[in-house]
Amino acid sequence: MSTPENSADDMTSAEKRHDQLTSAPDATEADAAPRIEVSEHDGNTRIDIAPDAPVRPGPGPGVDVDED
Repeated sequence: MSTPENSADDMTSAEKRHDQLTSAPDATEADAAPRIEVSEHDGNTRIDIAPDAPVRPGPGPGVDVDED
């Protein structure tokens, strides 16, 4: 049960994300590690996958990709 000092309404987006990703029974702090890096250049927002992200988009290692 939430207490007034840590209710969901008072949590930042980062705190809510951390709370959600670490609430599973076997979750660890590593589960809440950032997976993206956001930067802004000349008014454009760039989102990159963090170099040390444990999960990355695209085919996994050992998956053959048809390059036609």
